Amino acid sequence: MASTLSGFTVTRSGEDYLIKIEDEDGGSAEYETTFEQLDLISEAVDRQLDGDEEDALIVDDETEEDS
Repeated sequence: MASTLSGFTVTRSGEDYLIKIEDEDGGSAEYETTFEQLDLISEAVDRQLDGDEEDALIVDDETEEDS
């Protein structure tokens, strides 16, 4: 079973970046990444959110109609 994300940080570390991911059980993991890799992550998140935006808007509209 996957852990639930409780937070994350992205900080600059020299010429690279450090991503720290924390789960709700108090565990954490750190990953060093390049600017290019971080940019790819950002683009993947944007694509996913853009694809899900229409579904989220439909749910919001249905909630408002039920009120």
